Amino acid sequence: MSTLIKRFNEIAVGDADKVGGKNSSLGEMFNKLSSRGINVPDGFATTAHSFEYFLDHNKLKEPLALLMKQLNRQDYSNLKEIGSKARELFLNAILPGGLAEEIIESYKELCNGSNLAVAVRSSATAEDLPQASFAGQHESYLNIAGEEGLLKAVQKCFASLYTDRAIKYREDNGFKHEQVLLSVGIQKMVRSDLACAGVGFSLEPESGFRDIIHLSGVWGLGENIVQGAVTPDEYFVFKPTLRKGKNAIVQKKLGEKAKTMVYADRESSSSTTNIETPELKRQQFVLDDKEVLQLANWILLIEEHYQKPMDIEWAKDGITGELFIVQARPETVHSQKNPFLIKEYKLLEKGELLSEGNAVGEKAISGIARILQSPKEAARLKKGDIVVTDITSPDWDPLLKNSGGIVTNKGGRTSHASIVARELGVPAIVGCNNATEKIKDGEMITVSCCEGKTGRVYKGNLRIQETKLDFSHISKPQTTRAMMIVGDPDQAFRLSFYPNDGVGLMRIEFIITHFVQIHPMALVKFDSLKDESAKQKIEELTHRYPDKCGYFIDKLSQGIATIAAAFYPKEVIVRMSDFKTNEYATLVGGKDFEPTEANPMLGFRGASRYYNDLYKEGFQLECEAIKKVRYEMGLTNVKVMIPFCRTVEEGRKVIGVMRENGLDRDKDNTLEIYVMAEIPSNILDAEEFAQVFDGFSIGSNDLTQLTLGIDRDSAIISNLFNEQNSNVEKMISMVIQKAKEEGVKIGLCGQAPSDYPEFAAFLVEQGIDSISFNPDAILKGIENIRRAEVSFLNKEKSISGPVLQNNLE
Repeated sequence: MSTLIKRFNEIAVGDADKVGGKNSSLGEMFNKLSSRGINVPDGFATTAHSFEYFLDHNKLKEPLALLMKQLNRQDYSNLKEIGSKARELFLNAILPGGLAEEIIESYKELCNGSNLAVAVRSSATAEDLPQASFAGQHESYLNIAGEEGLLKAVQKCFASLYTDRAIKYREDNGFKHEQVLLSVGIQKMVRSDLACAGVGFSLEPESGFRDIIHLSGVWGLGENIVQGAVTPDEYFVFKPTLRKGKNAIVQKKLGEKAKTMVYADRESSSSTTNIETPELKRQQFVLDDKEVLQLANWILLIEEHYQKPMDIEWAKDGITGELFIVQARPETVHSQKNPFLIKEYKLLEKGELLSEGNAVGEKAISGIARILQSPKEAARLKKGDIVVTDITSPDWDPLLKNSGGIVTNKGGRTSHASIVARELGVPAIVGCNNATEKIKDGEMITVSCCEGKTGRVYKGNLRIQETKLDFSHISKPQTTRAMMIVGDPDQAFRLSFYPNDGVGLMRIEFIITHFVQIHPMALVKFDSLKDESAKQKIEELTHRYPDKCGYFIDKLSQGIATIAAAFYPKEVIVRMSDFKTNEYATLVGGKDFEPTEANPMLGFRGASRYYNDLYKEGFQLECEAIKKVRYEMGLTNVKVMIPFCRTVEEGRKVIGVMRENGLDRDKDNTLEIYVMAEIPSNILDAEEFAQVFDGFSIGSNDLTQLTLGIDRDSAIISNLFNEQNSNVEKMISMVIQKAKEEGVKIGLCGQAPSDYPEFAAFLVEQGIDSISFNPDAILKGIENIRRAEVSFLNKEKSISGPVLQNNLE
């Protein structure tokens, strides 16, 4: 058996010391997972022994050691010079005849004697470890054909062990240079230049949420996505319902994909080239749903096989149409963190917005903007400065170690800049498009990644609040469920780590306003829309949808599904739309469909819209979105809640409309429909409402407003608004007792139980089932509930004690 070459069918995961982390993983998958349907391109690898043979044959060990001794470890000012000299030693050396012969023989065997194109990739013996990925530190070469070209590529891979960035990476991570050896993997090329390629994570890469598979993809070769040269498509797949065979794609995002990397002409000095992506292809997803689910299932199998979160690369062959896994390595950022130890950042003021893009991480930081064109300008960067540039590559790594943050024009969440930012623990905003134009070199800026998935760059040194949270030892209440109020899908995975018993109120208005943007009736009746500017905007937003109503259903269902997945299997109670007419009118096309009301707060809102001809078809789209989430995606933890239902008869009408729209509790006994208890009639007729609905959620704001006859938007009488008013508390007590008598659930959503411990105590004493809090109030709310439960229990003991004693006597 050769000690210089190993074929993939001879390699297992335990061979990392012989063929490096990358190649050992490829061999492991080729041998263990191909039988389970995962396509891995065949190949072979030069061994670490080959590398040592090369070093010894050319007597390179001593000169390399001398060069490394000359490295200035104070400021690495001579890193470029040392790296260049080290690589020169490799490139001026000669591949030993025996090694060259075995490489050529294995190549012929792999390609059946023809000059097929192969990928030639470096694989270091210390890479792809859980604590150090070495991602992007060494070189890879694509579309290499012919014996001469292959041998040159192998030698250049050997030399890449001493790229500037690889030297610095080993220095930073405590690896001795002479102890890291290099293997080279030679693998059949997948013709993704004629199709697409991308990366995948077996967790959500921003929050570390473990039940999501995140895929991203671009047209052409996958190097563009790794380099961050383009903004890719993104797909989020939910593992628990994927395992059940559901269409578990909870969210899709179309990327710009402005460039496509393809093979260059053979005469070219480079093996690949970037071309402009045609506009039609930019507007298409690179994968269809079937392909997304196929890749997701493969990633699930890979993660289960390795028993750890994984980072993979995939490619689609444009000739055969087949998908392949071309790399798999352990995920090295979130797998090493405790997700229950969190630092929260909050901007205490807003400044002038300069640019925005995809947020990487959840931090915020202020610093001097330093616009750099290339790593050659490293001397201009002072520690803590924020790097602003078009795009980064692994050559930037030594420089980025000193940055306080990163802002790029190009790239997505899996680009080089994103990966480095996560490893360094600094905020980054990628894919801004105009950052280098809008931000001035040397000006003070604030980089904010704490406002959701959209990162923003503000002018000036804004005040930032940093809070350290430790959820690992927080005990939840014993009897009263502490739930959350959530509306923004971009925050859902992060919020899932907070102590909670689910989502007691999910408002869909946020999704409709920010993600849908269009009035549903403007989609239903698009052809009769009078507002030409609105029609134009709708065309822009929905141009990929032959049926414009499908746009609304897709966007709303994905928003709901993202939140439902984040908190699964805990229940997520989705309140159907409760815009007032003046709020609906602000949506695109909304003015044509909304009446003008003197008092929208008490007008055409909530349940009364759902069966009215003015909105009935719009409500049907909301129901279609719920159906998609529950029945297609399998997220049956979603419950439905009806707001502002004035009468029992109105409740029956709404239930009837929902039944017509396919949400039928007689056919689906897991479907639950709640009603908001926010109108005095809901309390007075609670027994009858309980016959129609499965439970109540007390809306304390509206209930206080209508009990006391106060317009809660009026500043003049705002001092009279008090949820703890005795009459309001009588109403709340009454509805809780009636719900208990009828055997249905009842909760309350609002700020008061976190602000006022005595109000939390009142609710606990009344026997409420759950209280829902805004995320920033849930810790205080839990504390108030727990204290109230202890106090109530002690009070009960003090009452029952004498009674028990009397009975014994």
